[in-house]
Amino acid sequence: MMVQNAPDGAPHFVSTMIEHNDLCEQFARAFGNEIFDRPEPYDETVYIIGHHDRGWDEADEKSALDPGTGLPAGLGGGPIDVAVATSSKSPDFNERRHLYCGLLSSMHSWGLYNERYGYSEFKVRAGGGLSVPIFESYATETRAMLDAELARQERLKAALAADPATAPWVTEKCLTRNYKLLQFFDTLALYFNIRHESERGVEVYVHVPKNEDEDATVTLTPKGDGVYHLDPFPFAGDRLEVACGGRYVSPVSDEDIPDGMGAMLRALPTDAQTHIFVAA
Repeated sequence: MMVQNAPDGAPHFVSTMIEHNDLCEQFARAFGNEIFDRPEPYDETVYIIGHHDRGWDEADEKSALDPGTGLPAGLGGGPIDVAVATSSKSPDFNERRHLYCGLLSSMHSWGLYNERYGYSEFKVRAGGGLSVPIFESYATETRAMLDAELARQERLKAALAADPATAPWVTEKCLTRNYKLLQFFDTLALYFNIRHESERGVEVYVHVPKNEDEDATVTLTPKGDGVYHLDPFPFAGDRLEVACGGRYVSPVSDEDIPDGMGAMLRALPTDAQTHIFVAA
């Protein structure tokens, strides 16, 4: 669940992981121009970008209340065992679509605990780290999950490399490029999903691949009224408008939840936030 911060007394915009993934996919489908090559293999890469957090489906359906905020438990606010379980459920989901989707999803899960393989400087929380922390109370289970994902990656790489049609997809350059794309779209979406417009500042995205051999550093600058400059501009054309679904939620107490937080959220009317990107 993505819970956006909000000014005092204002409702919070809350998006499911499916809605977050949909925003990522909008970015992926628009990506590419004379400077930036579009994803390749296209269908499989765009699919995983649009489904990389699908291990959260059940957790979002049964969303828990964060007693400290009175809001749904967002990133880092839910039970540790649930968060760890999603890290293997997401690759499971994507592997059923295609081995390559499962491979990139597994790399994403492992990378979240390991500074995104060093390809991102994005911090979910101000003053926080680059990785999901491993809590000592659940360290054994977390490390077992991470080791299992590394084993999954080796298995899937071997299977893809054995097929002449997919072997080029798992060369180091191709695989790394598509992983970087996934991290760019994920963290670009997170910038909007967790930060209210009043708190969005300049954000610098490193290692945005132009192609398999060269990366760019993309700077995002808010210009007001929902408009953001990107330099260099990585999308087709000179303007991109995207929208992320969600619903506005005010804090509640345990006594105010009729049948659980998940049921309450599903009963709320859906809304959307629109963001416009233009070339600097």
